[in-house]
Amino acid sequence: MTTTENTSPANGAETKPGTGPAPRVLTEEELSKTLRDQRFSVLATVKRSGHPHLSTVIHQWSPEERVLRISSTADRLKVRQLRRDPHAAVHVGAPDGWSFAVAEGEAEVSEVTTIPGDAVGRELLSMTPGFADPHDETAFLEQLVADRRVVIRIRVSRLYGTALDVTTT
Repeated sequence: MTTTENTSPANGAETKPGTGPAPRVLTEEELSKTLRDQRFSVLATVKRSGHPHLSTVIHQWSPEERVLRISSTADRLKVRQLRRDPHAAVHVGAPDGWSFAVAEGEAEVSEVTTIPGDAVGRELLSMTPGFADPHDETAFLEQLVADRRVVIRIRVSRLYGTALDVTTT
């Protein structure tokens, strides 16, 4: 069984169960690292009712552009919702479970890739580790067309998150 050891940051003394360190605001560098290192995230879009719609997705973070990219198919609910209302947020948890990052912004949805190797297909290809065999790359680009894939680009205007600095034993 894993237990959490809480110590007071001021004097190193143990604290009572249920108490512990306050959340620490993550730096821009820590937030960017979380977005870069963790590929799975939860995308929140807005339903017509105003309620959030959550989807587990795989994302790619470009810190230089401050853009999160997500591959999807054109007929997905999240794509339809983003075309209607571009407000989006992505929540990324750290593997230790004690920290997270949230990226908020407005999304744009690309056109559907229609010709293997077109601009959208190449952008989707750039989101993969790549292929050693050119035939595999060609097959991948053809499958993107068959799937009617699009790129969701979220231009991040707000990035925030916290960490709980705890130790486990």
